[in-house]
Amino acid sequence: MAALTKENVIKALRHVDDPDIKKDLVTLNMIQDIEIEGNKLSFTVMLTTPACPLKEVIKNDCLKAIEEHVGADIEVSVNMSSHVTSTRDNAPLLPQVKNIIAIASGKGGVGKSTVTANLAVALARSGAKVGLIDADIYGPSIPTMFNCEHEQPSIRKEGERNLIIPIEQYGVKLISIGFLTPAENAVVWRGPMASSALKQFIGDTDWGELDYLLIDLPPGTGDIHLTLVQTVPVTGVVLVTTPQKVALADAQKGLTMFMQPQINVPILGIVENMAYFTPEELPDNKYYIFGKDGGKNLAEKHKVPYLGQIPLVQSIREAGDIGYPAVMQDSVTANAFKSLSQQVAQQVAIRNAQLAETKRVELKV
Repeated sequence: MAALTKENVIKALRHVDDPDIKKDLVTLNMIQDIEIEGNKLSFTVMLTTPACPLKEVIKNDCLKAIEEHVGADIEVSVNMSSHVTSTRDNAPLLPQVKNIIAIASGKGGVGKSTVTANLAVALARSGAKVGLIDADIYGPSIPTMFNCEHEQPSIRKEGERNLIIPIEQYGVKLISIGFLTPAENAVVWRGPMASSALKQFIGDTDWGELDYLLIDLPPGTGDIHLTLVQTVPVTGVVLVTTPQKVALADAQKGLTMFMQPQINVPILGIVENMAYFTPEELPDNKYYIFGKDGGKNLAEKHKVPYLGQIPLVQSIREAGDIGYPAVMQDSVTANAFKSLSQQVAQQVAIRNAQLAETKRVELKV
């Protein structure tokens, strides 16, 4: 067996690959703080996200590599930490935001805001710094889902600029038109005014450092979508659909919009919401009331990742209504949203390792 030296430890850990990126941990600069004291070895594995679903797999592979290539009698301590990856270096707008993720749906009523709220909270609970823009100007849902519909953001002056301070709830920074207008009032604006509001949410809000900024888009493929991709380079899109044909037809339009050559925003994957109904008291029973595997089939058709299924459970609706997201409760649905957050974080890391920064779209529309 090799001597216990820093060089031999590094050599051993070259045999451990990141399962997603398919390169070894040393090449990816994921091994840090190697310390040796007698027969004791400790080092840190710097993961690409705190929500990494393969944390234990990587840790066990490291222990196995040390045992096989250095020695079996070494006392090894592996610390797991994370540094979220980004392709947004030196970005003029939102320079401290590592990843901008749009959450879209072709059709309304598929639970996109519910998925966004739970995804944001799940990422925050994993240790990530998360912000959320409610870009559905005409039908803002996020204030209700976070139980802060009566809150109002404050303003901070920075030179000549007035910066909006986002509301913070459940570890997520939030901004929505719902914080700025009375809850019962309709927002009767033409497209340019709605687009102007989104630009303010992006450029005139004090977001600070964020690992993930989620944008909850309105349904369809309209002004807000174009404004977003023209204002900032979007890291990727998560598409939410339900399994039935009428929802999938619209989801496909949303998908093809972002895949157009002149827009070209990477698709992080498809979430199938309300995939099946499960009674709370009979968690093993599944009733496919909206059809089966529609989202999965759409993902396979377009060769994009399938991020998983969220069941239709009464407690999810109740959690949204009382402003306490389901992922914060101890339930099957909480596990589904936690798994979704891990899949999304995983796809962001893969996208950042394999693709260059998304270009800001310049469309004359």
